[in-house]
Formats: sequence, structure tokens, C-alpha cells
Amino acid sequence: MTTVCRGVRGATTVAANEASEILKETQRLLALMIRLNRIDAVDVASAIFSTTRDLDAEFPALAARQLGWSEVPLLCCNEIPVQGSLERCVRILIHWNTDRSPHQIVHPYVQGARSLRPDLQVLPEVDWDELDAWVLEAGQPTPTE
Repeated sequence: MTTVCRGVRGATTVAANEASEILKETQRLLALMIRLNRIDAVDVASAIFSTTRDLDAEFPALAARQLGWSEVPLLCCNEIPVQGSLERCVRILIHWNTDRSPHQIVHPYVQGARSLRPDLQVLPEVDWDELDAWVLEAGQPTPTE
């Protein structure tokens, strides 16, 4: 098969505009994207992290650095503040070099962000405790409250 650059999207919501919350939920989302798609950091061209304007306590891309993505180009930005849009939301777009077809890629939308893409609600059940344990093993500890 031919390797091409594909986008992997995901989104989550954060309980509060606190650095520890932003990092915890971003790490969880990124870990889920990595594990569901079996992404290896060496195959990642870049990643974009966006937040709604009500989240400014931390750069969400730091979560990727904490998971060992030290060689991946990362960028943070704000979403357009459309009236009535979802609040306290973190989105990730990974540019991934893969031989997978678009229909083989899983795009997780979790927590309150599930409402953004109801068509993608076919995710397997997520064991959040097991995922948190993977995050701890993969990089620096997930921030605690």
C-alpha cells in the first residue's frame, strides 16, 4: 500500500479553565487517538491543538510533549468564537503518514464534544482508568487536582 498523509481528528471538553484539567483531558484524548489508530510518533508529520477562547490556562500541546512527542511539530490556536458553540473544548488534528484508508481511521469525540460529531459515535467502550494508566506509563504523570 502507498503511504499518504491523513488527518486524524478528535475533541474533548474540559471541566474548568485550569492548567491541570486542560493537560489531563488533552493527554487522555491524544492517548485515545494514538491507541485506537496505533499511531507511532515517528509517522506524525505535525499536530494542531485548538481550544475555545475560554481555555487559556495552558497550551494543550504540552500534553503531547509530556507523552514523548518531542520531535513532532506542534501548534496551538483558538477556535472561531461562534455564538452558541461548545464551550471549554479542546480539538486535535494529527497529520499522520499512514497506509490506512480514511474509513479505517478512528476519530474520537469524547465527553461533551460527542455532540460535535454524532455520526462518529461508534467508538469502543473506553476504560478511562486503563487509559490514564497508559498515559502515566507513556510519559510524565497526568496532572492531578
